[in-house]
Amino acid sequence: MKRILIALFLTVPLLASAQIKSGPMLGYSEMKEVLVWVQTEKPADVSIQYWEKGDKTIHKTDPVHTEKTTAFIARIIADEVTMGKKYAYEVLVNGKKMAFDYPLEFQTQELWQYRKDPPAFSFLFGTCNYVNEEATDRPGRPYGGADEVYAAMYAKKPDFMLWGGDNFYYREPDYTRTGMIHRNDHARAVKSMQPLLGSVHQYAIWDDHDYGPNDADRSFPMKYTSLEMFKMYWGNPNFAFPNEGITGKFQWADVEFFLLDDRWNKAPNELNDPNKDYWGAKQMTWLLDQLSTSRASFKIIVNGGQVVSPAKVFENMANYEAERTYLLKELKNRKIPGVLFFTGDRHISDLNKLEREGTYPLYDLTVSPMTAGKADAVKQDYNETLVPGTLVQERAFSKIEVTGPLKDRTLTITLFNVKGDVLWTKELKSNLLK
Repeated sequence: MKRILIALFLTVPLLASAQIKSGPMLGYSEMKEVLVWVQTEKPADVSIQYWEKGDKTIHKTDPVHTEKTTAFIARIIADEVTMGKKYAYEVLVNGKKMAFDYPLEFQTQELWQYRKDPPAFSFLFGTCNYVNEEATDRPGRPYGGADEVYAAMYAKKPDFMLWGGDNFYYREPDYTRTGMIHRNDHARAVKSMQPLLGSVHQYAIWDDHDYGPNDADRSFPMKYTSLEMFKMYWGNPNFAFPNEGITGKFQWADVEFFLLDDRWNKAPNELNDPNKDYWGAKQMTWLLDQLSTSRASFKIIVNGGQVVSPAKVFENMANYEAERTYLLKELKNRKIPGVLFFTGDRHISDLNKLEREGTYPLYDLTVSPMTAGKADAVKQDYNETLVPGTLVQERAFSKIEVTGPLKDRTLTITLFNVKGDVLWTKELKSNLLK
C-alpha cells in the first residue's frame, strides 16, 4: 500500500504540470460531429467543453488520455451538436481550463438540401510550408520564411483550410518513427500558426516532402509509418483505402473535394514507360466512380502535382502519359460537369486552363509556396494552358469563395501575398463548367 501511495504521489504532479504542446486544431466538420485535435507535452487527460453561441448550455466530452506511443495526441469528438451552428469551446487538461489569447470556435455544417439554396462559404488553399530548424536544415540561407503568412490567412476568416501537400518537410535525420514524430511536432507547434488551427477547420493531402524524401514514390520503405503519422496529425473524415495511402473525400455545402494521393502508387520518375503508374488503377477507378455519381456544383480534385498543364517538367502528371490521357478521356466520355483541380509542388502559383473540344475547359489552380523557398517558372510553363496574368513567383496563398444560388454558383479565387495583399482574382461559374 505504501508503495502504491508513493507512486500516486509521484504521478499526480507530472499530470498536473502537463501543458498543451500544439493545438487545439479543428479537424473535419460534419452536421452531427466535429473533430478537435490537441497535443500535450506529457501524459494527460484532455477534454473539451463547448456551447452554442447565444446558448448557455454547456456540453462536455469524456477525457482522452494522451500517451507517448501516440505522441501525446488527443483526438476528441464533439457529438452533442446541432446542424448549422457555431460554437465556442474550451480545452481542459486534467480538469483544468487552459488559457488562450485568441478565440476557440468551431462550426457544424448546415442541412440545406431539399430546403433552400446552399450557404455561401470560403476556404483557404496553400502548399509547401517549410519551418526552419537550424540543427537539421542545410547550411546557408534558411529555406523557410514569411512566418507572417499565418496571421494574414487567419485574418481572412475562412470556414476551413485545405493543405495541398508539402505541409512540412522531412529532413535527412527524420526517417525513423522517432524522427517523423519530431518533424510533425516541430511543424505543428509554430506559435503564429495556432490561432489559424484553433478556429478554422483543417483538411489535408500530402506530397513528397511530407510523405518521404524529395520525389519519393511507391518504393519508399517507410510509407506505412508516414501513413500512421498522417492519420495521427491530421483530422480528415475518411480514407478510401485505409492501409493504402491518404485518398479520401469530404463535402462542404454543395462542393465536393476529392483528396488524391500522388505518392503511394507512383512509379519512379526514372522509369521509362509511358504506362507507368501515377495514381494507380485502383485510385483512378475510385475517383472516376465518385465523380460520376457526384451531384456537386463544383468537384474539386486536390493533388500534390499539376494535372492540367501539358509541361513534362518536375512531377507534373504530364510525365505519366497513359494515366493523364485516360483521365481526360473519361472525364469527357462520362460527361462529368464541374471538375476543377487544386495542386501544388511547383513553388510557383498560376491558373491553367485546358480547352477541350465539345465540352467545357478544365482549370487547375496551383498555389505554391506558402513559406518554403520560391522558384522560377521554366520555359515549358509558358504554354497554351497558362491563363495570362496568373503566374506568380513569390510566396502566396489563396482564398476561395463560393456564392450564389444552387443553379448558378460562383467560385471566386483570390491569390494573396504573405502580407494578405491581393495579387489577382478570377471567377468561375458553375453554369459554364457543363
